[in-house]
Amino acid sequence: MSAYRIRTVSQLTGVTTATLRAWERRYGVPTPARTASAYRLYSEADVALIRRMSDLVKQGIAAAEAARSVLTSSAREVPVAAGDLDPFASACARLIDAAVRFDPDALELEAKRVLALGPGLMIFERVIGPAFRRIGELWHEGIITIAQEHLASQVILGTLIDLLRLSQPADSSRRVALACFAEEDHVLGLYGAALRFASWGFRTMIIGARTPPSAIARVVQSLDPDVVALSVTIAPAPSHARELIDGYADACRGTPWIVGGDAAEGLRAWVEARGGLVGNVDQQDMRRGLDRAMAERRRRLAGKGNAGEPS
Repeated sequence: MSAYRIRTVSQLTGVTTATLRAWERRYGVPTPARTASAYRLYSEADVALIRRMSDLVKQGIAAAEAARSVLTSSAREVPVAAGDLDPFASACARLIDAAVRFDPDALELEAKRVLALGPGLMIFERVIGPAFRRIGELWHEGIITIAQEHLASQVILGTLIDLLRLSQPADSSRRVALACFAEEDHVLGLYGAALRFASWGFRTMIIGARTPPSAIARVVQSLDPDVVALSVTIAPAPSHARELIDGYADACRGTPWIVGGDAAEGLRAWVEARGGLVGNVDQQDMRRGLDRAMAERRRRLAGKGNAGEPS
């Protein structure tokens, strides 16, 4: 199999090296192999993928749409076994199998293929989320090593980042900032929440793991999101939980805020007492609650503006 360096691929396709890096980073088109020194190595299939995307972009198609189109076409070229009646379950099983076999190339390939299965939120709920959880269980059960779990987690997280980029609404005035509690490292739920917000028409801003109230205050002050969403999977110590929630409530300064994740329900009383929402409820109810909170904020801001006008 031929393997090309990035400058050669640029010459073969007419796509600049800067654009090649951007397409890989933003859309996963393509995901070349790497040498031990981290140099990209492109296969013939990678070059063909780039040429197809370049042709679509030249036709005036937006890069994100072109990426989804070529990834979908690439996925259709993959043979599907007769028993694969549920493509989501099959994709999930292949990701888990690649992790168990400790096969980084297979992991990257399967992760790339899932991008073409459908809407981002559906892919998360039916493939990525279940695969991530099962791989974690296999590690806890001693069936795979921490190295296998870490490798799979990094590949899957990269896929989530690509999926979220592809799922962003093209034009939206509503924005949500998403972050984990101050001592929270698990970001899987954060990306799931981001994909749900994207499906509701929000542009998402991922702040990330271990975000203290002081950082949220800076986000609210500088970025002015319409909503702040916080994720917590492991409950903080009771002696610290109330202090944290008070800190987040103060940091949001009237911006609607929501807490989700496995440990959110246990914090419900404190969160609601400070005007926040808890996300572990019916999603339509949650959306209606957010809409009411955002409408109330707009009325409040409009009232302040009118109060400042000269009579």
